[in-house]
Amino acid sequence: MRRLWLIFAQAVTISVAVIFVIGTLQPEWIRGASVTPAVTLIEAAAPAASAGVASYAEAAQRALPAVVHIYTRQAAKAPASPLMKDPLFRRFFGTPERSGLGSGVVVSPQGFVLTNNHVVEGADEIEVVLNDRRRFNARIVGRDPETDLAVLKLDTDAALPSITFAPSNSLAVGDVVLAIGNPFGIGQTVTLGIASALGRQHLGMNTFENYIQTDAAINRGNSGGALVDSAGRLVGINTLIYSTGSGDGALGIGFAIPVSIARTVLEQIISNGEVVRGWIGVEMREITPDLAASFDMPADGGVLVYGVFNGSPADQGGIRPGDVLLSIDGKSVQDPRELLSLIAALPPGETVTFHLFRNRKEIDLKIPVGRRPAPSAQR
Repeated sequence: MRRLWLIFAQAVTISVAVIFVIGTLQPEWIRGASVTPAVTLIEAAAPAASAGVASYAEAAQRALPAVVHIYTRQAAKAPASPLMKDPLFRRFFGTPERSGLGSGVVVSPQGFVLTNNHVVEGADEIEVVLNDRRRFNARIVGRDPETDLAVLKLDTDAALPSITFAPSNSLAVGDVVLAIGNPFGIGQTVTLGIASALGRQHLGMNTFENYIQTDAAINRGNSGGALVDSAGRLVGINTLIYSTGSGDGALGIGFAIPVSIARTVLEQIISNGEVVRGWIGVEMREITPDLAASFDMPADGGVLVYGVFNGSPADQGGIRPGDVLLSIDGKSVQDPRELLSLIAALPPGETVTFHLFRNRKEIDLKIPVGRRPAPSAQR
């Protein structure tokens, strides 16, 4: 009996040892018949083959022939000298003059060129050089200092290569843009960037501001040149750059006038020789929360009128200092620049309903729209 018990104990010990060794070295032999739990695994998709770096050569080639160099000359306003009255002196030494350079965009085969007002302002002579090196004299058809745009007409009857306009509001933040112009007079240059922001205002450069901000390099001489999209279509007119004045070089902050404004100004100048805007004759300021609380005014929009010109349409229509303009013909206003743009878009002679807040009441006034006076020559 004792011998049988010893054999049984040895058999159990050997079996346990065998199971332990198998469980350690080949566990799947034991779990082979076990049920696999239902688990769904999500595998990362294999990365798509990366496309090669895109080339914008085609877009550049579409736009380049329509972007021109502009050279201006202006007689310098130097103190009068008795020698300048001597024809012999003027013959050998010439007349003091200043020169300038910039860029422009041919917008029609008939030779109309769109550029910045500050490029041609005060110029006595204007020469335009095409991308194919043809040279033409140009005259100013009209200028609009309040948007810093001007239209030129080339002295030629030949059909010229012209730019294609992109649809208004087709540009989005992050879209690729190309800036084309004549920086520092070195020749036609294309720089690449993106649309960094849209609708930039309050820069204090012009009366009507609604800039495209871009990091495409824009330098002196690029003013008036083209900002085009990846299809080579015009989306803006390069106008200015941001600088701290400390010689810190390019900051990647340039601004262009959007094509929607440029096209409106272009069409008015070609049709009328000038831009005609609406005007009612009020001085305005933004309503801050503190101001709204102090005077018990609406805090969710509107513009405070703090001055009215005598005899102006606003004066004749009954607008008073202290009124809060809330909307024009149902279009609400949030700040003075928005109100200024809405009024400027109104045709002179039209009567418009102004909804305003006065003495804790909302009232409507019918105001005849006048014509905005021409800006002063000083910018």
